[in-house]
Amino acid sequence: QVHVVESGGGLGEAGGSLRLSCAASGSIFSIDAMGWFRQAPGKQRDLVATITSGGITNYADSVKGRFTISRENAKNTVALQMNSLKPEDTGVYYCAALGLRTGWRDKANNYWGQGTQVNVSS
Repeated sequence: QVHVVESGGGLGEAGGSLRLSCAASGSIFSIDAMGWFRQAPGKQRDLVATITSGGITNYADSVKGRFTISRENAKNTVALQMNSLKPEDTGVYYCAALGLRTGWRDKANNYWGQGTQVNVSS
């Protein structure tokens, strides 16, 4: 069984910073990538940033230069440092462990956290 748990978030001010953390735990053999996705009220869940086990990162255009994703492979953790916050960054942030295998022969699956709310005031 695998669990993905986010922490951090809360209320931030425009121009300020927040940090999100996430840990995947349980029976984990490997994880291809970990990432953060965001769902604003009334909108679909969109990619914010991902990072592969090799450290290759991918960011949504809207957060490039402001957000930084980092990962500790040995601990199966990922963090998102959010700087220069904007009100449009408001939403529920979901952590994902993508391409996770519980054994070397097992099929890769995606696992999601429950989400953490981020509110940015203007």
